[in-house]
Amino acid sequence: MPATDNSANNKRIAKNTLLLYVRMLFLMLISLYTSRVILNALGVDDYGIYNVVGGLVAMFSMLSGSLNASISRFLTFELGKGDRDRLKEVFSTSVTIQIALALIVFVLAESIGLWFLNYKMVIPEDRMIAANWCFQFSIFTFAINLISVPYNAAIIAHEKMSAFAYISILEAASKLIIAWLIVVNPIDRLIFFAAMCALLSLIIRLVYVAYCKRFDECRYHFYYNHDLFKQMFGFAGWNFIGASSMILRDNGGNILLNLFYGTTSNAARGIAASVNSAISGFVNNYMVALDPQIIKSYASENREYMFNIALKGAKFSIYILLLPCLPILLNTNYVLTIWLKIVPEYAVTFVRLVLILTMCEAVSGPLITIMLATGKIRNYQLIVGGIQMLNFPLALICFYIGCPPESIYIIAIVISQCCLAARLFMLRKMVGLDITMYLKKVYANVLLISIISLMMPLLLNMAISESLVRLIIVSTVCIVSTLLVEYYVGLTSEERSFVTDKIIQYKNKFFNNQ
Repeated sequence: MPATDNSANNKRIAKNTLLLYVRMLFLMLISLYTSRVILNALGVDDYGIYNVVGGLVAMFSMLSGSLNASISRFLTFELGKGDRDRLKEVFSTSVTIQIALALIVFVLAESIGLWFLNYKMVIPEDRMIAANWCFQFSIFTFAINLISVPYNAAIIAHEKMSAFAYISILEAASKLIIAWLIVVNPIDRLIFFAAMCALLSLIIRLVYVAYCKRFDECRYHFYYNHDLFKQMFGFAGWNFIGASSMILRDNGGNILLNLFYGTTSNAARGIAASVNSAISGFVNNYMVALDPQIIKSYASENREYMFNIALKGAKFSIYILLLPCLPILLNTNYVLTIWLKIVPEYAVTFVRLVLILTMCEAVSGPLITIMLATGKIRNYQLIVGGIQMLNFPLALICFYIGCPPESIYIIAIVISQCCLAARLFMLRKMVGLDITMYLKKVYANVLLISIISLMMPLLLNMAISESLVRLIIVSTVCIVSTLLVEYYVGLTSEERSFVTDKIIQYKNKFFNNQ
């Protein structure tokens, strides 16, 4: 791939990332406020019930999660190769597979899932009817989202990030309206909330389908190609190990918390998930813009460019996360107190640990994309997915012997680092990844940046008593010190020149428009 093409791709990544960040900042504010309104409207127990029941439905999504990655990979790969006919075949095949899966999930959820909900889960007796209604609406929501996956994957593959920006803003604003309506609706609040979320999901998915009509390949017709089915299911079958391990860790862990510590712990985990969802959006948006370029570079056999953007992507992911994470980690209790009227037990510790887990996993994002791009994932998933599988049994053992609920996150953090080591060794063999270069340019780099950035804010945090003044001062110092350290210590001279040129370019454009 010529240098001019690489430059155009870099600009496209930057443009898409900027679009997604504008979207993310707006969504983060709405999401955090909506979580507060919903928690206060539903109460701790009902909020916990909604989170754990939704998690139970998601337990049946293990195979679908692996197919989601398969669909996204195949669509992006065919776009990179430029084979339009094959692209249409892949899309129609994907929709057919997702419809079949939705039917399978429906049967499993209505049999095994319904039995587990009513006879095994720890839910107050007087809330069982509401929990069952919530379960039914969650199944419907899940099925709708499942069928819409190929359409979302097509938007990402075409790198039309503006669509996500506008549609997601519509979705977030609608959720805010639902949150306000919970208090004034005449029926049970939990049932009303679950029903409205299901209706909103249907409307948003129809909007995505309507938007995708502009892409030639997004015209569904029943298509059966045995070799393509076999290829996609083969990819998904091995990816199933990794997908199921993550579902067991997150949603399975939520169910374990329910069984051992009740709905209060589920409410705390729901709050931690809301904070993490808002914060991880900082890096997820970057990776959504970056992933198609990694896959297309592999498809066009431009390995040098692929490794270059993957390593920078891993490093910048942590740089981006440090900006919001450090202030929250240092002031978690105060932030939750002013954000929520009700702070569930365990919430403070859960929030801190989940943010640390997110930062630990962020450096692996581009590595996972490279692995998916190859399509040869059997050995990778057997080893890395097998390690991830340990989260669930280890958490079960810890809870059984009386360990505190926080141990579920500590286990996940340790295992995430074991998985990173396994990924590096596997990708060295699969695509020739230079482990030493990765450890130097990414791991050691971000570790050093994190430690130096934390020093001054930590001292101030210890010197000033908890208050709004401390939050403002520490947050300001966190952001300034992190940006300075990242710029002068973390970036190479070439990267600093690029950033400086961009700042001057935007500055000149701003003043010229005045």
